[in-house]
Amino acid sequence: MLGWAMVATALLLMDGVGAASLRDLAQREQALYETWLDEVSTARDIHAEEVRAARDRFNVAMAEVSRMQSELLASEERRRELETGIELLQGTLRKTIAERDAARGRAEVLAAKLDDATPRPVEGGPNADDLQATLAFLSDALEHSAAERELVEADASAAYQLAEALAFERELTQERNDRIFTSLEEALTVSVAPLDTMFRSAGLSVDTLIDQVRAGYNGTGGPLTPVSFSSKGDATPTAEELRAESLLARMDEINLYRIAAEKLPFAQPLRSAYRFTSPFGMRKHPILGTYKMHDGMDMAAGYGTPIHATADGVVVKAGWVSGYGRLIKIRHEFGIETRYAHLAKIRVTEGQRVSRGDRIGDMGNSGRSTGTHLHYEVRVDGKPVNPMTYIKAARNVF
Repeated sequence: MLGWAMVATALLLMDGVGAASLRDLAQREQALYETWLDEVSTARDIHAEEVRAARDRFNVAMAEVSRMQSELLASEERRRELETGIELLQGTLRKTIAERDAARGRAEVLAAKLDDATPRPVEGGPNADDLQATLAFLSDALEHSAAERELVEADASAAYQLAEALAFERELTQERNDRIFTSLEEALTVSVAPLDTMFRSAGLSVDTLIDQVRAGYNGTGGPLTPVSFSSKGDATPTAEELRAESLLARMDEINLYRIAAEKLPFAQPLRSAYRFTSPFGMRKHPILGTYKMHDGMDMAAGYGTPIHATADGVVVKAGWVSGYGRLIKIRHEFGIETRYAHLAKIRVTEGQRVSRGDRIGDMGNSGRSTGTHLHYEVRVDGKPVNPMTYIKAARNVF
């Protein structure tokens, strides 16, 4: 009996020590998990701030592009006016030179006639009074021709000076246009690079996306119209016109990037503070207790927190689904679908077209759920993918 009592006492002590160790281990794991969640939440806030800053930079760059484009068009209009003015001046100058040469010819003829004239009387010819009148007339004609020649030369000199001033102003305009072109090219490069990186980070083919968007918007687009043609009647585009055409093509490319970005789920479904409670992938089910695939990500916040569409699309499901509770499915372009589950309220209807950022529902606790949160999924051709792939890819753009 004594030995049995000692053995029983030892077993009880060992069981108590083991249970305490398990509780301590569970508490430590819980504390580590909560610490990790806090770090993820802090990182998410930092990324959100970076996203807002990047979006502000992008908006500033686009405003600068718009302003520079306006200046470029104004400079091009001024260039055409200068070319027209130079041509008119050149025509006037040629006409003035021709008139000057004609006046010089008449003066030379009159001078030759004056040299050949003699005052000696000729029998049957004019008398001295007639010769004196003729000489006076010729002298007046020569003085008039000399004054006219001086006037023509002064006009020609002024025209040459004006042509030189216009040529100098045209050179200044070309230098200013070159600076505008350079600034526009740099702004476009800075604007396109983050978008290109965003698509590639999400594992998407940029060329395929742009081609699909261009094909879908072909009815509202079309070939770009040249900025201008030479006022000289030459149909061959100049270097500046070719450069402007290239810039317009790049701006059209940015517009295609923008359209593609709005059609893909790069935005976050929550705009207020939230807690990231469960990632995408295998996990221990919080209710069933078995390891299962988690097809989305869980984000917890207050009951009724607004839920926003992460991309443009059409609502294909807005109602109750077993397990999901109140569920919204939105079909996007390129075979992509997003799901928003466990909602408290649905604010859209099936068949409704929504835009990125539209409020579609409120966060709740419906369906198979342990608490108020949003279950957010992204599916490509019906296959679930990690939503964080898109959110992380866009953190420096949106």
